[in-house]
Amino acid sequence: MKVAGFTFIRNAVKNDYPVVEAITSILPVCDEFVVALGNSEDNTEELLKGINSPKIRIIRTVWDESLREGGAVFAAETDKAFAAISPDVDWAFYIQGDEAVHEKYLPVIRREMEDNLADTRIEGLLFKYVHFYGSYDYYAHSRRWYRREIRILRNNKNVHSYRDAQGFRWAGRKLNVKLIDAYIYHYGWVKPPKGLGNKVRNFNQFYHDDSWMIENMPQTFEFDFKNADRLLPFTDTHPAVMQRRIRAQNWQLEIDPVAIKKKLSVRRGILQKIEDWTGWRVSEYRNYKIIKS
Repeated sequence: MKVAGFTFIRNAVKNDYPVVEAITSILPVCDEFVVALGNSEDNTEELLKGINSPKIRIIRTVWDESLREGGAVFAAETDKAFAAISPDVDWAFYIQGDEAVHEKYLPVIRREMEDNLADTRIEGLLFKYVHFYGSYDYYAHSRRWYRREIRILRNNKNVHSYRDAQGFRWAGRKLNVKLIDAYIYHYGWVKPPKGLGNKVRNFNQFYHDDSWMIENMPQTFEFDFKNADRLLPFTDTHPAVMQRRIRAQNWQLEIDPVAIKKKLSVRRGILQKIEDWTGWRVSEYRNYKIIKS
């Protein structure tokens, strides 16, 4: 069994993306790793080369900045990285520049890839998610945050990244996947207020035109942590690769999780209770089809 990791990145230093941690968190289960490095204005290439692994192969790309509807440029860059994976690879492990996998899940992930290799019904493996928010001590958990997404897929070049690179499709249809007992830790919303303000402005420029940005995201835009919906304390451990970043955290999350929860509408509150009690998320959007073993 041969496994390739793949990702895309641009301006990781400027935007403070933990892309080194993302890559190194899954590198132990990969035989090769393809990075689509976009035209950056900082030292992202030096950052990637600093990982110093013979598994890593960098391909240089130029982002099409005319793709400003629905984050389509992210899918385009994902496809470039996926297309560059060696043809003899069996499984492709996708990770974004603000995600990481805890080392405790690596044996589970490898076993699932091995056990499902011969089962051609399974076109991908579905991961659970933890979305950290505001600090490393809290995670967001509500209907506003997706619970699962495909992060491992077969090396099938008919498959393409979907919409803004959140998932994958084959000729427009959803992939048949197996849900595995492993998590992706998402750190994209762990920044101080000013950093998140910059992130949101940068992010939205790949979704909206200039007039929308001027009206909704002025230079004076300030991020409001209170839009989390529901925050829960995180009591487990973070991946070893994230420990340096966590030790360097230099801000306090000045927010009251109880006050945030009280802002939930009655309808959303009832739906959340149903999910908490039963594990069923009513009318959940699923960009995949789960295959039962």
